[in-house]
Amino acid sequence: MRTLAFLSLIAFPTFAHAQKDAAVKAASAQSDANWPTALKIWDWAEPGYQEKKSSAALAEIAEKAGFTVKKNVADIPTAFTAEFGSGKPVIGIMGEFDALPELSQEAVPFRKPREGGTGNGQACGHHLFGVASLSAALAIGEQIKAGKIKGTVRFYMCPAEEGGAAKVFMTRAGLFDDCDAVLHWHPASRNSAGDATCLSRIAVKFRFRGTAAHAAGSPEKGRSALDALLLTMHGVELLREHTPDGTRLHHTITSGGGAANVVPEFAEGFFYVRHPKSEIVQQLYPRVLKCAQAGALATETKLEVVYLGGTMEILPNNTLAEVAKKNLSMLNDLKYDAEEMKFAVRLQETFPEKLSIDDISKVFNASGATGGGSTDVGDVSWVVPVTGFSTSCWVPGTPGHSWQAVACGGTTIGKKGMNLAARTLAATAWDLFTDPQLVKAAKVEHVKRLAGKKYAAMLEKDQPPPLDYRTPGKSTTKE
Repeated sequence: MRTLAFLSLIAFPTFAHAQKDAAVKAASAQSDANWPTALKIWDWAEPGYQEKKSSAALAEIAEKAGFTVKKNVADIPTAFTAEFGSGKPVIGIMGEFDALPELSQEAVPFRKPREGGTGNGQACGHHLFGVASLSAALAIGEQIKAGKIKGTVRFYMCPAEEGGAAKVFMTRAGLFDDCDAVLHWHPASRNSAGDATCLSRIAVKFRFRGTAAHAAGSPEKGRSALDALLLTMHGVELLREHTPDGTRLHHTITSGGGAANVVPEFAEGFFYVRHPKSEIVQQLYPRVLKCAQAGALATETKLEVVYLGGTMEILPNNTLAEVAKKNLSMLNDLKYDAEEMKFAVRLQETFPEKLSIDDISKVFNASGATGGGSTDVGDVSWVVPVTGFSTSCWVPGTPGHSWQAVACGGTTIGKKGMNLAARTLAATAWDLFTDPQLVKAAKVEHVKRLAGKKYAAMLEKDQPPPLDYRTPGKSTTKE
């Protein structure tokens, strides 16, 4: 009897490992099968809240796999959830799919905007993000259907991460409240994992309305909306000196007038306020607002404030991060073939600084780091334990939000990074489904990290999602 018991203890880990390996292989197969969809989303390059074709394509894949799909969640037409299984635990996997404006690019290692395209580009790799996450969810669904694991896997299709903050509205709608843990990932130029955080952020548009006039014949009759915006931007530049360390202030002109001989009657600027702590961001925003009010006052124009909402910093969870990091390290098998190496070397010629291509074989420890960007994943992390990681979908050294990132994302370099992400997500989800103590420990840590603080979204009361924030001069959210 002792011998049989001992042999069963040896056999069980081997059997469990084989089942986990099957889930990983299923995720790889799903990722490969869904690569054409990723390329379609790369080709469509739909901006935030306008991802109609992308959303429909991914929802169709989930429905065909037997997932229960709920569309138009949180009053967002392109957002949906796709669920399989029943009962606890409920493990969420998040995906994204929005593109960025003015970064159109062919899948070639030199600057070549696409002809006849939208002008947008998948410069943050979200076409890979959504497909890899869905592929992992489908793989876990297969294991639940086969009776190998019990519980519920839920895929979240999250639009408009780039400034539209859809996850904030989805969090406010309670879509994550019953989750036990939520996973995500992101394309990058290197593989990394750990309990990292990010910057909190508030986004706002300032619109100025003045009076048009002939800029030479009767300039005294005009009141320049562009002047108001330029004064606002100058005020924000001066404000930088008097902000806490770690503050980031960004702005761009989304509309500044048409003809040079016409005093602009309308101008619009898009502004970000960032800091590692959300409470500091909320203190800085009124000061930025005063710059806009001063610009309007000085130019005798009317100011319209379009508050797009804010995103929280990520609340790290080391318990989950260590699991993801272990799986990523074990599964990382990235290697370029001859054609990919040729592409990488040529692309690196456009970089001011070259990194070793061998970096794709490594997994960097991001523990304790504060990323320079912001993400609406932060809000989700304040209501449920969350962890994420990055995989090398771009040539090492590629900056995010660049044409080079768009180019990589349309090649097999992006495909390989996407496949690694799908496998790592599936492996990590498998661990959470099969180890209740792991989920429990993550929840205990989450409570400690909150330290008694209660989540409050940085939104105005009853603020709707800004569904047309990518359209200059329009928004559903006004103040």
